[in-house]
Amino acid sequence: MTFEPLAQRRHDSIDGVPEPAENPMLMGHEGAARSIAAAFAAGRLHHALLLTGPSGIGKATFAFHVARHVLAGTEGSGADGLQRADPDSRLFRAVAQGAHPGVLHLTRPENERGKGYKTVITVDEIRRLGRFLSLSAHDGGYRVVIVDPADDLNASAANALLKSLEEPPARTLFLLISHVPGRLVPTIRSRCQTIRLDPLSDAEVLEALSGLGLAVPEAETARAELARRAAGSVRAAILLTEYGGLEIATTIDNILGSTPFDLALAQRLADAVTSRDQAIQFDIFNDHLLDNLAAAASGDLGDKMRAGRRAEIWSRLREDIAVTDTYNLDKRHHVVSSLRRVHDSLHR
Repeated sequence: MTFEPLAQRRHDSIDGVPEPAENPMLMGHEGAARSIAAAFAAGRLHHALLLTGPSGIGKATFAFHVARHVLAGTEGSGADGLQRADPDSRLFRAVAQGAHPGVLHLTRPENERGKGYKTVITVDEIRRLGRFLSLSAHDGGYRVVIVDPADDLNASAANALLKSLEEPPARTLFLLISHVPGRLVPTIRSRCQTIRLDPLSDAEVLEALSGLGLAVPEAETARAELARRAAGSVRAAILLTEYGGLEIATTIDNILGSTPFDLALAQRLADAVTSRDQAIQFDIFNDHLLDNLAAAASGDLGDKMRAGRRAEIWSRLREDIAVTDTYNLDKRHHVVSSLRRVHDSLHR
């Protein structure tokens, strides 16, 4: 699929891949789409929907499809599913460009000096919400607020958002995206209706790659391995195929699975993912390492103490990633030390 870039770039943008706001292709999630469309048609749509599920399965894209459906439709019609996106329509282009007066997209802002993005959604971003809600709804219709992801709200921002969720203006829809809903404060979760979006099927992941015009392995075994590694996430599949993610993930697995700790291999991996212009590869490393630790903790639920220790290491590792990124610390040291820490945890 070729596309004309319309949307503003974000902290997790991938070159050559449409942003969620400008992606007309919605893969999977048919049940959730029918449920939301039916509730909207009946005038029973909850004022706040919490869209949960693993990263990269299309939650943000789904949110923008819901937003356009609500803005374009009228209650009492379209109960069978969300309206099909028309990339040539004025509504689609306005939403994609961030120019529609009825949509507010809150995500991590750029740093003040224009280099990179903040690691959290700040309270200043949520203050934009107050100004947005103080205006009259466009054409008397709905206003839609997308928080993407709500996991990135800092404490002050979360408290400010809660006030709006507790007393929502009429005909206002909040769409909160969350990869890890357990990290949200309970009071925010309790104000929302949770919509669980499942990982895509292997066939849907491969179809999405083809639809985006990206390469799909020809060999059946390679396709199967890609789908297995992607685990239902189109984003993961893109990173695996386009940015060396498959090699990075395989190397991490080899280091974590071997004893003793292979320092030389860890150092070579650190060189590969921290050299100049390797920001995405560094993110792939961190994401896969966190996923390994999360999977290990989930598998240890019978041993609560061990699961708790691994969950604590997961939280500390996530904090280390943010600190390393924010203060531009030695990434090579971060890679090697993080690998050793997770390796030691897995082999105790």
